[in-house]
Amino acid sequence: MNPAPFSPSADRNKQPILDVLQGQLPSDGLALEIASGTGQHAAWFMAALPHWNWQTSDFDANALPGIARWLAQSDISRAPPPVRLDVCDMRWPSQGAEFAQRFDLVYCANMLHVAPWACCAALMQGCARYLAAQGLLVLYGPYLEADVPTAPGNAAFDQDLRARNLSWGLRAREDVDAQAARFGLVLRARHAMPANNLLLVFEREAS
Repeated sequence: MNPAPFSPSADRNKQPILDVLQGQLPSDGLALEIASGTGQHAAWFMAALPHWNWQTSDFDANALPGIARWLAQSDISRAPPPVRLDVCDMRWPSQGAEFAQRFDLVYCANMLHVAPWACCAALMQGCARYLAAQGLLVLYGPYLEADVPTAPGNAAFDQDLRARNLSWGLRAREDVDAQAARFGLVLRARHAMPANNLLLVFEREAS
């Protein structure tokens, strides 16, 4: 078997993110991870949250075998197979049977700045369809904020992203909040994280 893919940044941030999740989540539930990437976060979180089931997914079908390898080598037998999921599709996942059960958590790390802005609204709209009432959407990554000076590293990263792809770039947190509110998702918590990142917690209104 080929070795599982490895992301140094995912390895660095997995524990700080888990520390926040453990303070936000109930003891058990069903999670959907959007843009799982290598699968390192899912493997780490499921090992630490034994009563949570974690559905992994990624836009890139080529990433799915690597995610599966991380889950297999972590001996997480309860994890369902990763699925291909494009947030812009009206039906999730993009292939196979549609999700039949609503999720208690949708988790998405480091996607919005490497995707067209339309993906933000699509993510929120999908959460309105597939999150349970009072379920949580947790976003992690770098953001711009109106009242917070942008760290030099984040400013340089934003310029680099936009040079690579005109549709990419760090998103204004307030714009993300507004998109979430359109679909009944209310910002409940903002956590400052290492390396000038934020972890944002939205709750789906009961109505």
